[in-house]
Amino acid sequence: MQVSVEATEGLERRITITIPAEKIDQAVKAQVQQRARTVRMDGFRPGKVPVSLVAKRFGPSIRQDVVMEQIQRHYIEALVQEKINPAGSPRFEANVDEEGKDLEFVAIIEIYPEVELKDLDKVEVEKPVAQVTDKDVDNMLDTLRKQHASFKEVKRGAKDGDKVTMDFVGRVDGEEFQGGKAENFELEMGQGRMIPGFEDGVKGLKAGAEKTIEVTFPEEYHAEDLKGKPAQFDLVIKKVEAPELPELNDEFAVQFGIGDGGLDALRTEVRKNMERELKGAVKSKVKQQVIKGLLAANADVPVPSALREQEVNVLRQQAMQRFGGNAKNMPELPAELFKEQADERVKVGLLLGQVIRDNGIKVDEARVAEMIESTASAYEEPAQVVEYYKSNAEAMQQVQNVVLEDQAIDLVLEKAKVTEKQLSFDDVMNPKGK
Repeated sequence: MQVSVEATEGLERRITITIPAEKIDQAVKAQVQQRARTVRMDGFRPGKVPVSLVAKRFGPSIRQDVVMEQIQRHYIEALVQEKINPAGSPRFEANVDEEGKDLEFVAIIEIYPEVELKDLDKVEVEKPVAQVTDKDVDNMLDTLRKQHASFKEVKRGAKDGDKVTMDFVGRVDGEEFQGGKAENFELEMGQGRMIPGFEDGVKGLKAGAEKTIEVTFPEEYHAEDLKGKPAQFDLVIKKVEAPELPELNDEFAVQFGIGDGGLDALRTEVRKNMERELKGAVKSKVKQQVIKGLLAANADVPVPSALREQEVNVLRQQAMQRFGGNAKNMPELPAELFKEQADERVKVGLLLGQVIRDNGIKVDEARVAEMIESTASAYEEPAQVVEYYKSNAEAMQQVQNVVLEDQAIDLVLEKAKVTEKQLSFDDVMNPKGK
């Protein structure tokens, strides 16, 4: 086998491979002889068909199969011989493919770029420092009470927290518009579900009240024909209900699967969940900053088009899934929509992969076990979750990949400029403006 490699443009390489004719001929002859032992033809007993006849009838198709098999095999051997790491599948072109002549073909591929990490010491990270306080736990318990509230009809005017049942008809330029009409519509006040100004117009209204309110659709509204348009809504208030919160006692704790320990056990469980969520949120914020710093310092990393295409397909599929059943009737979303995000994801993978290789990082199995146990603790049967990961190689590999990536992030953090900022639980979990 003869191999030559030509660098064409960017990451593209043309690998020209020549396979001696006798090697192809020998493989074809062997396949013909094997076929002769099993083929059935009229006038011949099984296994007695002349090889020459088999070669005449099946030779061209057998040779085609042999050529494809030899191309694949010698392509792999060429990669190993030339120490080439392809990014994606090759495109094959046949230069010479004639019986009796050496087979010559070209494999056109992209290679992974050589990544030289730069300026890790210039990556800046602001690490949140927070803890779960008793007040945070009290607030979370209040939130749970509100989520389990019952509603009782009242005769006063509506205010935040109430549930208002109404009919309404919306008009733009005096004409009703699609989606602007509803009967027995339930609105939980203070949730911000309606367009700006709508809830303000409902506040103070009692059951039986009728009112026309004027609002303006925001410029970023999803319906193109309504963006920025003034509108009028005719309201008929049918019912106003105020929330009644359950008492915070042992009976309330039972609703959350707390069998023993009552309210104290619920508080302990809530705190544990909040601490786990806080740890995850801090980790996520730090990781995002590390990745942002890595990308800024290594913005010139080239992106193989094959890897970009893979990420585009993943992102496109995720976007389509968000449309649910409607996705079947939608045209394929253009790749350009996802190109920027796909490029960033490819670059992050290349950069973190280089961190792992440069530092010889091996997956920390103790951290793998810790991550699985942490995930399992959020379920009613943690032992079953742990066993699932242990018995599912693919799921275990996914966790190992996450841990390996986390180890790479930690190593960059050791070299980065890290400052700490004291924050409350709410500041970390619900940052203003997000």
